[in-house]
Formats: sequence, structure tokens, C-alpha cells
Amino acid sequence: MLAASRFINAMRLPSPSESVYGTRSRRRVGNCIHHHLSNWLLHACLLILPFVIGAQAQENPRIRVQSNAVLVPTLVKDAQGHLVYGLTQKDFAIEDDGVEQNIHLDDSAESEPASVVVAIQTGRRAWREFVRMRGVGPMLNSVLDQAQSQIALVEFDSHASLVEDFTADQTRIDEDLKNLQPGDNGAAIRDAIDFCVHLLEQQPVERQRVLLLVSENRDHGSHAASTDQVVAAIGDSNTVVYALAFSPSLSQVLDTERGSNRDEAYWDAPPDIIGTLLMARNAMKKNVTKAVAEMTGGEYEMFTSRKAFEHHLVDFNNHLHGRYMLSFAPQKPHPGLHQIRVRLKQPSPGTSILSRITYWAFGGA
Repeated sequence: MLAASRFINAMRLPSPSESVYGTRSRRRVGNCIHHHLSNWLLHACLLILPFVIGAQAQENPRIRVQSNAVLVPTLVKDAQGHLVYGLTQKDFAIEDDGVEQNIHLDDSAESEPASVVVAIQTGRRAWREFVRMRGVGPMLNSVLDQAQSQIALVEFDSHASLVEDFTADQTRIDEDLKNLQPGDNGAAIRDAIDFCVHLLEQQPVERQRVLLLVSENRDHGSHAASTDQVVAAIGDSNTVVYALAFSPSLSQVLDTERGSNRDEAYWDAPPDIIGTLLMARNAMKKNVTKAVAEMTGGEYEMFTSRKAFEHHLVDFNNHLHGRYMLSFAPQKPHPGLHQIRVRLKQPSPGTSILSRITYWAFGGA
């Protein structure tokens, strides 16, 4: 109240009876009033700013919502590679940075709808793989068989672009996939993953979030997302990545043997030493696609033929709702990357587990 009274007094103009000063004096008074007015306006703004910010925070909450629960979708296979069903919460144990956690198993997860982003590389030599991907559209029908499930389509070369937003209309997805066009000479895999994860983060939290990534193994030309940013985005999301990968150098060798790339090969030629050298060189460099799939508890498969591609896509459909939806609530986690380990308390010989191996915790405000 005192500040308000002073503010009003500072703004009061002299009355006619008080205006006995000459022109120069009146200018000094005007300058003085202007000076006081500026100071008190500044103080008033500083006083009300916290209340304005608080009101805006209530009206416009942050889009990104942090949850205490860490979801850990887990796939269990027996020694023959078949899915293991019928396990209960008591059969699992989860460790967060080596500390065992209290866990929860959502028994209704199998019936929950899924939001699936299909991200297909179109840059570099990917267009040679289009013929092997010919059946991807119809084979995604089973995803949409689950009530309220949706699919979005992303294409990428040097840049990622949303071709079809989340939809349950299989016809639109089929048409888009039939009209894939060659891209430029880039394969910005990190940028594409980051783009897709942000799309999935806008989906309701109760939905399964899945990225089906069809690309080569090595990144070529990512500039929007660093490796650390991709690790943080994946670790903070509940996205499972299923990767179907191809090797451009291996495809070139096989296509030459099949005689399906006459435009880039010449016949009666010596063995393709360049393609073989490329395979050896690429094998020594980081496999981004595989690393991301393993980080999220997803699966990574290579394909060199249409038959292999369709076989792996069948596995993707079968495994989509075959995961145990485990979760835990970490207590005061340290900021940064955490290591997760999921195990069976009494595993059978040959049993294997696929689950996310990291999550990202943000520091408190």
C-alpha cells in the first residue's frame, strides 16, 4: 500500500495555483515527473511480474508432462525364439542403476491401442529397396485391427517429413507407400528418430508408442539432433523401436549377382571389390539403427530380400502386443541417464529378454 501511495503521489501533476514557475522550471518539473514515473513503473512491473507468470503457467501448462512411472515394455522368448506368455509380476525383477525396484505389471496392456510411426528412408540408395518393401502397406493392417490404433508415415533423406499424420485409414497409408519417391543423397537417421519420437510424445500416455524404422545402419547428414539429444529423447519417452535395416553396399553386391541393377553395374566384370570394401569399412563404424533399437527394448533385423522383409514384418505384428508392460516409480532419481536391467527371478535355460536398457531423468525445478 505504501508503494502504491508513493506511486500515486509521484504521478500527481501540480495544480494551477502551484504552476508559478517559469518555462525552464516547468521543464525541470516535467523531467522529474517523467523520471519518477519511469522508476515506479519499473518497480510496479517487478512487483506484479511473478503473479503474471504464475497465472500464465496455470493457463498454459508445458506440453511435455513428466511422469514418475518408467514404463519398461518387455518381450520374453524361449530357447527356440518363441514368445513366452503367462508370466506374472512376481516373475520379474527390475534394477535401476543396480538397485532393485518395486514393479507393476499392467495386465490390460495387450488390449491397449498403439500409435505407430513408420519411418522409411528414401535418401541415398534406399530407392533400390522399395521393391523389397512392396508388401509393407497391407501387412500393417493387423496394427489397425486393434481398436483405436493409428499409424503415421514419415519419410526421410537429408530431412524428415510427415507424409501422413496419425490415422486409422489403412487406404491412405497404402497409397502413400505405393508412391514412395527417391530422395536426395542423405540419410539423416538421428534427425528422423528425434522427429518421430516427438510425434509419439504428443500421443496419449495410455497408448503404446512404437517406431518402425526402415533404414540403413549408418547416419548420413543429421544436423538437427545430436547423439546426446537422441539418447535423451528416447530415454525420456516410452517408445519402442523396431528396426528393419538394409546395407546399401551388401544390396549392391547382391543386386549385381541377381542382375537387377543393370543401370549401375556392367556385365562380365571382375568381382565387386569396392562393394566388399565398403561392407568391411561400414562394419567398423557405429550402427545407429541397432543401438537405438536395443536401447528401447525393441528389435533389430537385417533384410536382403522381399521374403525376409515380410517375415520380419510378421514378427513385428506378432510382437507388438506380446510385450509385458512393466513399470516402476524411481525414488528421487539423479538427473541424467539411468541403466535398467530386467531379469526373470527363475529363468528357464535359453530364455532371453528384450527390454529398454535406459531411461532419462530430468532434475527438479
